[in-house]
This record gives sequence, structure tokens and C-alpha cells, in this order.
Amino acid sequence: MIVVMNHGASKEDMEAVIKKLENTGFQVHLSQGVERTIIGAIGDKTRLGSLALEAMPGVEKVVPILAPFKLASRNFKEEDTVVRVGNIEIGGSAIHVMAGPCAVESKDQLMEAAFRVKEAGATILRGGAFKPRTSPYSFQGLEEKGLEILAEAREATGLYIVTEVMDSRTLPLVARYADILQIGARNMQNFFLLRDVAAAGKPVLLKRGPSATIEEWLMAAEYIISGGNQQVILCERGIRSFETYTRNTLDLTAVPVLKYLTHLPVVVDPSHAIGKWRFVQPMARAAVAAGADGLLVEVHPNPAEALCDGPQSLTPENFRRLMEELRQVGKIMNRTLPDAH
Repeated sequence: MIVVMNHGASKEDMEAVIKKLENTGFQVHLSQGVERTIIGAIGDKTRLGSLALEAMPGVEKVVPILAPFKLASRNFKEEDTVVRVGNIEIGGSAIHVMAGPCAVESKDQLMEAAFRVKEAGATILRGGAFKPRTSPYSFQGLEEKGLEILAEAREATGLYIVTEVMDSRTLPLVARYADILQIGARNMQNFFLLRDVAAAGKPVLLKRGPSATIEEWLMAAEYIISGGNQQVILCERGIRSFETYTRNTLDLTAVPVLKYLTHLPVVVDPSHAIGKWRFVQPMARAAVAAGADGLLVEVHPNPAEALCDGPQSLTPENFRRLMEELRQVGKIMNRTLPDAH
């Protein structure tokens, strides 16, 4: 449930409500918006009848949250959550593009990709150091060496870093280097990892599982938020369907639905969804038109030589053209993209 406080409620009024809820065994989360303050209470709702919260000073009303995802719900927080990464804001008026290769293969490869996406207007560099692969014989990533190369690229370009964390064992290592921790589609319902990531204190990019419903996806986000970390970015990356011509089916309907259901920012990964580079650009444009707050795009200096996901990777020149197109779409949507350098 949520306890809506009056506009003029004092700090003492709020503290009294919080204390009463905590003493009754509720987990309390505070959301202070521009127009009102909401106290979220997670716990046994059968205890509510004896609390008489609406009789307490400063309380406007008590409203049940019917959705199973409580803290991620738009009912709990009406204003959009803006996730701050350094000096940029994801979920605000600007659209931020995270671009780079699927995997860090070498220092030369990553540095070239980093400088080229930076020149085109990307603000975040993506690149996998630990790579989850279907086959145990495929390239698995450079691990800590890859993280060190990512850190060098950040130092050289000023781009922030998003990279995937695979498990709780390697989480401290990845968190030492990354600006944004990515939870991959395979780990979306790895609830032990979600709890540990919540405690890491870094922004989290949560990818949708290939067979996950929107509700299941938001419940995964709930694990992170209930663990004390509200810096969650949702990433639509395609779902499994009967279609085999594309790698996955990009569910762009999820973008406006999420914007209605939740206050969290939403980004789209057309590269993993489509799996074929020639279709990435039109779907990226469509994602921005649908209201996405950002994009995750694979860019490789030489896709034909990529150790993984070459067929879905844009060349730097194709990425530059895509960014020009996105700026035009952004204008229609009253959104901005960073200028090319």
C-alpha cells in the first residue's frame, strides 16, 4: 500500500507514520515528489486495519497497490525516475545511446570503437568482458583484462561504461570498473544476483528475459528496488516467438506499456532483438518514436572479423548515419540527442 501525505505535512508527521509502520513489521520506502510525499509500505496487509493511519496528522489517504510490483509501480511514484550516471541523466529529456562491440576483443578494437561512437554522439560505451554464450566452445570474453581495457577507454574518451555482471562471485570485480551494471536476459530471474546487485550501489541495466512477461520483468526490477537501489533502467531486447527470420521479436509495444505502468526509464536494444545489422537502424528509429529513453547498439570496427555477434553489429559509419537519423526523430518527439563531435 501507499500512504499519501498532505502537501503541508511536517517532517515529524512523516516520521511518526514511518515509525508506526516499521513497528508493525512493514518495510518502508519513501518517495518525495515535487507535489507530494508518498510512503510505501510492503508487508502483511491484514495488519492494516488496526493501524488507523488515516487518522494520523499529515496523512491524506491510504491507497492499496494492486499490482504485484509495488515499488516499481507508477502508483508508488508518479514522477519519472531519472538515473544519474556521472554528468548524464537517463530518463530525462535527452536520449542517450550506449554503443560499442558485443565483446571486448583487444585494446585496439575497443579503442577504435570507443572513439568512433563518441564522435557520433554516444555517451556510454558498451562492451562485454564476461560473455555468457550458448556454446561452451564460443569466445567467453577477456574477463578482468577486458574490464581493464574498458577502463582505459573511459579514461581516453570520457564515455561511461556499461558491462554485464554474470554472477555474485564476479560482481565486486565488475562493480570496481563499471559505471552501469548490466543484468543480462539469462539472469533476469537470478534473484540471488539481483539482491546482490541492489547492494552494490551502482545503476543497473536490467534486460528482459527472452520468455519473460512484462509483469515478471517488473518483478525482477522489484527485487533490486526493494533491496535499496532505485537506479534501475529497463532494457527491452526482444522476446522469443515462433518467428525464425530474426534473432528475436522486438516488442516495442512494451515501451509505452512500461511508461504507463512504471516510473523507471526504458531503453531498447535493437541489435540483440533483430540479429541482423540492416534492420537495426529502422528499429532504433521506431524505438525512439515509441518513447524509449535510450538505445543499446552494437558497433564493431570490422563486423566481419568480430568474435561474437558480427552479423548484428553496425560499422562505425552506419552508426554515424543512425545517430543523424535519431536526431531527426528526436526532434519530432521533443527529445534531444548529444551532438556529434
